[in-house]
Amino acid sequence: MKIFTPTHTPPPSSPEMKQAVAAVEMIVGYVFKNKRLLEEALTHPSHPDAVSYQRLEFVGDAVLSLAISNYFFLAYPRIDQGDLTSLRSANVSTEKLARVAVRHGLFRFLLHSTPVLNDQVREFTEVVSGEVETPLVYRGSVKAPKVLADIVESVAAAIYVDLNFDLEKLWMIFRHVLEPIVTLKDLHQQPQPVTKLFDVCQKNGKHVDIKYWRDEMKGIASVYVDGKFVASGSSEHKEVARVNAAEIALCKLSKLMRMDDVSIEVIAGTDGSFHIEEAKNKLYQLCGKKKWPKPVYNIKQDEGSSHEKKFVSTVQVATIEGVVCMTGDEMSRKKDAENSAASLMIRSLQELDDY
Repeated sequence: MKIFTPTHTPPPSSPEMKQAVAAVEMIVGYVFKNKRLLEEALTHPSHPDAVSYQRLEFVGDAVLSLAISNYFFLAYPRIDQGDLTSLRSANVSTEKLARVAVRHGLFRFLLHSTPVLNDQVREFTEVVSGEVETPLVYRGSVKAPKVLADIVESVAAAIYVDLNFDLEKLWMIFRHVLEPIVTLKDLHQQPQPVTKLFDVCQKNGKHVDIKYWRDEMKGIASVYVDGKFVASGSSEHKEVARVNAAEIALCKLSKLMRMDDVSIEVIAGTDGSFHIEEAKNKLYQLCGKKKWPKPVYNIKQDEGSSHEKKFVSTVQVATIEGVVCMTGDEMSRKKDAENSAASLMIRSLQELDDY
């Protein structure tokens, strides 16, 4: 079967692309018979006058799902369909595959014409580099750029096509690239927070609802149990905001319901009122009292002329179970932007104590 029939003679490969192909072949441990396939896998749709990875990414998405499904079907002969589905989802998710791309440095070989991708990948890479080596089943504090997962899927598809669609050989070659594989033990140790929240509330006869809305630049998710507010979380991305809110809600409910299956330390709030100008100091004191690391601030927006600049700050507080992030309001001074973020974080913790 003829599998690669270009309608015109492609231009010669550039020296940079030849070097990229050779480097990726070393990473995956496979030498391509048709190197044009790998060149295509390393070409983003934004790059002009070149065939992008979109068709290969389409195939790679399906073929990795099938390869992972086959692997777990044979590795766990006694688990049910639900657990098999969870294992497959965890191992082919954007979060998982993006970390695979970071671990092997695949983005540096991508041919693209979209500068914003560099910033997105750099931010994600910095966060991932600080994570522990154990598999992260769901998400970290920064949303994974889809382009990273696309590269992994495209490279896998390029190998699959070059092998004349031999799935078994693909898995033998590509499995090591995907390591560490998320196992059933990992799933039990890192349950999906939103799913766990609904399961826990159902077991305890409670009704849970997560409401979401956007407030200027950030999205806010709020958790209500039996119609009463429990927790809120914020992020630029809806799914991350939902997970943040669910994690904080589980912390609170673990104390109030005395649930054995919610082994997460409660995040306590602060007492008394405070002025927004004092928020950074109050949050610092709270973290010291809870023996948490110091809050980490980051200016997410810095726009305008020198006399009309506007700033938006995020603040991260690292608890025992993970990082909680809040985004403040737009301010004309960096200090005010940081105090705004700190005040929202404190008020969220106060609301938890009021439940």
